[in-house]
Amino acid sequence: MSSATPRALPGQKPARPRTLDFSASAALTEFDKRLLDDFQRDFPICARPYEAMAKRLDCDEATVIERLADLDAKRYVSRIGPVFRPNRLGASTLAAIAVPAERLQEVADLVSSYPQVNHNYEREHAFNLWFVVTASDERVVSEVLADVQYRTGLAVMDLPLAEEFHIDLGFRLWQT
Repeated sequence: MSSATPRALPGQKPARPRTLDFSASAALTEFDKRLLDDFQRDFPICARPYEAMAKRLDCDEATVIERLADLDAKRYVSRIGPVFRPNRLGASTLAAIAVPAERLQEVADLVSSYPQVNHNYEREHAFNLWFVVTASDERVVSEVLADVQYRTGLAVMDLPLAEEFHIDLGFRLWQT
C-alpha cells in the first residue's frame, strides 16, 4: 500500500518530502553558504545555539533564525541541530528496502518525509534504498519502520548497530 501524503506518527508533526533544486544554488548569498557550511559540525550545544552561531557569523540571532527558516522552506536543509553518536540519546537503526526501480523515487520521497529519517540513499544492491531512523526510543523507531513497510507494501530490513564506526559526513558545499 502506498500513499503520497506523509502521515505523522502520534505526537509528531507532519513532515514534507525533502527535495532540492541545485540550480537554485546561485541564488544563495555568501552568508547563506557560510551558514550551511560552517555548522555541519560543532553545532553549539547551549541554551541559545542560534545566538552562539550569530556570534561566530558576526550578525544577530534573529538573522540566523530568519535565514535558516528561509533555507528550510527552500529545502536546503533537512534538519537543524546537533548529531549525537548512535543510541546515546534515544534510539536509532539503519534500515534497507528492496525497491522495484520504477518505484524508487516514490518510496525514497515517502521515507524522506518522516521527521525521524535523517537521510536515505540508493545503493547498487538488491536492497537498493537505505536510510537511518533516529527517535526518542526503540518503540518509535519500530513504529516508523512498521509504518514505512505498511505504506509501501515492501519488507523493511532493520539493521541495528552492532559495531560503531565514525564516518564524518560533513563536507564543504562551496569553495569560498
